[in-house]
Amino acid sequence: MRYIISVGTNIGDRRDNIDKAIDAFKLIPKCEVLRVSKIYETEPVGYADQDSFYNACFEVESELTPNEMLGVCLGIEGAFGRVRTIKNGPRIIDLDLIIAETSAVNTLNLTLPHPRFHERRFVLIPLLELFPDGKAYGINFSRFLLGIKGQAVTEVNN
Repeated sequence: MRYIISVGTNIGDRRDNIDKAIDAFKLIPKCEVLRVSKIYETEPVGYADQDSFYNACFEVESELTPNEMLGVCLGIEGAFGRVRTIKNGPRIIDLDLIIAETSAVNTLNLTLPHPRFHERRFVLIPLLELFPDGKAYGINFSRFLLGIKGQAVTEVNN
């Protein structure tokens, strides 16, 4: 199954954090990172009193179930030392499962597609880079961009 994962960070060396998080996925058995978007600098959403974020999306192919993939994301966050204090607040790394290729999930711990991805330009712009036709696994996501106000997203130069 293929997954789209969003990665974001606004603490420390943001580019390095993203690179290391994606590298961590490359070490997970039964996971292959297929494609990675460019990195974008983005305004915080929800809690504004914090530094800007670096965000990207990447596609992973894996034999893992959606719940197992969630466990991988949470494990990598934990390895980075992520501590959840302020909702939508500063974080060293944030890994969100956005879409699973063949599964819709709605459990207490996991909802796929991600319930707020369509409200977040910092997810939709990198996703559009990976899927230029605006459709990922049958979901037409590009239409959501028109309804989002603000949320500046700027490509980070290498």
